[in-house]
Amino acid sequence: MKTRYDCIIIGAGISGAAIAYELSKKGYQTLNVDQLAAAGLGSTSNTCAIIRTHYSTLEGTAIAYDSWFDWKNWHAHIGVSDEKGYARFNQTGLINIYHQRKIPDKHMKFHDALGIPYEIWNREKLLTRMPHFVDDSFYPPRRPEDPRFHDLPEKKIDDTILYYPNDGYINDPVLSVHNIQRAAESKGATFLFNAKVVSIRSNENGILGIDLKDGTRIDAPVLVNAAGPHSAVINQMAGVAHKMNIKTRPLRHEVHFVPSPESFSYDKQGLVVGDGDLGGYHRPETGNLVLVGSEDPACDEKDWVEDPDQFNRDVTLAQYQAQTYRLAKRIPEIRIPNTPKGIADLYDVSDDWIPIYDRSDLNGFYLAIGTSGNQYKNGPAIGRLMAELIHAAENGHDHDADPLQVRLHHVDVTLNMGIFSRNREIIQGSTFSVLG
Repeated sequence: MKTRYDCIIIGAGISGAAIAYELSKKGYQTLNVDQLAAAGLGSTSNTCAIIRTHYSTLEGTAIAYDSWFDWKNWHAHIGVSDEKGYARFNQTGLINIYHQRKIPDKHMKFHDALGIPYEIWNREKLLTRMPHFVDDSFYPPRRPEDPRFHDLPEKKIDDTILYYPNDGYINDPVLSVHNIQRAAESKGATFLFNAKVVSIRSNENGILGIDLKDGTRIDAPVLVNAAGPHSAVINQMAGVAHKMNIKTRPLRHEVHFVPSPESFSYDKQGLVVGDGDLGGYHRPETGNLVLVGSEDPACDEKDWVEDPDQFNRDVTLAQYQAQTYRLAKRIPEIRIPNTPKGIADLYDVSDDWIPIYDRSDLNGFYLAIGTSGNQYKNGPAIGRLMAELIHAAENGHDHDADPLQVRLHHVDVTLNMGIFSRNREIIQGSTFSVLG
């Protein structure tokens, strides 16, 4: 292995691999360094891999739609064969049940502006398509230990339910990253695994390189922090954390699996469902299971983690019951086993749950962080945006003074990357949740 590259990328999840792919296309000699044994084994491995376009900003919506074209035409995007096969996009469609009118109004406005298809369903249409649902409203979401959890509903959900026919999920997110790795390698990229970064070297002019735990020293004038839940650790190591207005920190999250109801096969008929009324989401999972996750309702206390290498990786009975019992309000016939089955992992959460795609105050040090559990789907576009930013800044563009404008690849939008600045003010229009 060489000891000098044009660019080192810390992390080999969806973002890090995609950045390597796009920079390699531009002729950069890139090296991805990851402390795990293979690409995509960090938080990417436990993503719910939902592909959707509804976000709280027009820019987030545009990026998601730009990436959708790549997921839809995944073989063409990768452009090379992979001995492990290819990840598959299951285009099931997605429905959103809302708890307040202003949210679907915003989503329709953004989708109209970008030409993204959707349908407006009423409760009758919802129950025709999902006959195992009840259309009662249970808002606000509560936990089972709250005595009000068992109160009988007094009203129905809002009659504006949005259906997005393009949406779905990726069947194997780890395989998707392996696909990108192979694509990047075909352009000259290198990946190094089981390699832990212990120091970042720099001088008054900027980045010099990294040192690994085994003593290896690797030089590069460009370094990208795509370390996921370890992003804050890497920023501290580089000495830039205190110079950012928007910070990141790891948040522990759980998803759970329950059997499909007997009257409805999620394998064959299931949609992705965002249920804002109950503060959760669910989608089909292999084995005719239902994957159940949380949209971070106020009743669920946040489980912030100090050390991303030390956290409880076991699901908890309390959160399992909170998420599955809430689902049972919408699907009364759902079967909930006594023993929890699920996954616990970390989100890399920014202060406003919107990512940071930016340079830093240290020349040559770039940030693709704060993905907040909602950016897996945007991986292809993130790679392109970061490659354009790095290439422009390394060739003299002052991104802080004049935020870079990037034309999206598939969507007729020129994106102001300043919205993802490390020094932005909190974006108050955010959901402040995994929804972004």
